Amino acid sequence: MIKLMEKTKIYTFIDLFAGAGGLSEGFVRAGFTPLAHIEMDKNACNTLKTRSAFHYLQKNGMLSIYEDYLKHKEERTDGQKLWNQVPKSIIDTTICATIGENTIDGIFKKVDQLKGNNKVDIIIGGPPCQAYSVAGRARMGKKVEEDPRNELYKYYVQFIKRYDPEMFVFENVLGLLTAKRGEPFADLKRLVEELGYDMDCKVQVASQHGVLQNRQRVIIVGWKRIVKGIKSPYHYPELPVEKCPYQVLRDLFSDLPVRKAGEGKFSEVVSYVKPLSEMPYLNKSGIRGKFNFTTQHVARPTNENDRKIYKIAVDKWLNEHQRLNYAQLPMELQTHRNTKTFLNRFNVVDPYGCCHTVVAHIAMDGHYYIYPTLNPTLETVRSITVREAARLQSFPDDYFFEGSRTSAFKQIGNAVPVVLAQRIAEAIKKML
Repeated sequence: MIKLMEKTKIYTFIDLFAGAGGLSEGFVRAGFTPLAHIEMDKNACNTLKTRSAFHYLQKNGMLSIYEDYLKHKEERTDGQKLWNQVPKSIIDTTICATIGENTIDGIFKKVDQLKGNNKVDIIIGGPPCQAYSVAGRARMGKKVEEDPRNELYKYYVQFIKRYDPEMFVFENVLGLLTAKRGEPFADLKRLVEELGYDMDCKVQVASQHGVLQNRQRVIIVGWKRIVKGIKSPYHYPELPVEKCPYQVLRDLFSDLPVRKAGEGKFSEVVSYVKPLSEMPYLNKSGIRGKFNFTTQHVARPTNENDRKIYKIAVDKWLNEHQRLNYAQLPMELQTHRNTKTFLNRFNVVDPYGCCHTVVAHIAMDGHYYIYPTLNPTLETVRSITVREAARLQSFPDDYFFEGSRTSAFKQIGNAVPVVLAQRIAEAIKKML
């Protein structure tokens, strides 16, 4: 009877600074149950609500409702039609709020109501990282020292103090370790140790854990030092390095129909051009999702000058395996005065390996994520679509990003790759 109870135990989590839910999705895949998602961005919250509806409908054998939603989704509408078809308690697990001094007590009350008598097994999340990132610090200069986002880790600790989880996962950029001379990181360590937790920190590379992206992120894991009066068996999860025999163009993109710049609609249904049997990586990773179609395979429109640059960049990468140096472009194509820094602002996705890091700036323009069009012409070059960006972050094809195209790109760029999150969650679940 005891063994049966152990097998059926439900492990729960709270997701702070949840974004579009990449970290959460990985934990759900590993068998964890979310009690609450807390996020400040309205569009990301709507995405979380839609995904929560998906998981509820899947669990109850009603996925046809979600499929119908995707097939008849209207442009520029939120997910209310879908949300109305699931219990309100499911949608209410998403709390749209900015975590701060004036809001945290109200958020605690909502989380208390949501969790009821359930124990919180784990807290996950990554505070917004602009104040720690190299690009953020370069852009903000001295103002970065005064940025309130430097202090968000303290609110994360307050959630640990209130809900007393067995473990926590804190994700951030590499700059967290060096920002403000390492003071925030050292302070985080001190605060959690005072609460009775040990923690360890390692840099994880997504391409070593089933993701076709060379993304490096700091993954901090903390655990209770003492459980039931004895030293706990918890430790930093073991994440074996996986070999990556797959390629972006062949194994991640090739089953999606051809797009030119500006082609596609945000909400239209898109049929695959190859069967799943010919796409082993998509099958293994679960990226193809639950349906025989996807959505959001929409490409940005691009002006002629940029397309000329794209063609040069793609030719140079395919033929010489070299990145484009902006300062070496013909003068008539250079529209930026700055030819001293950010000379790699036009960057091609590597078709024969893993992509470089997908970041939120993809919401501003697609120049850093040019599609690796074979035999490129001025008519065929473009930047990657929303769905291609989502796949690079290992989101499943049935994941729908609410809001505008720009918002979807931002949500995707800010996310934790789903498959990496799943690897972390599976290793932690074994310990629990």
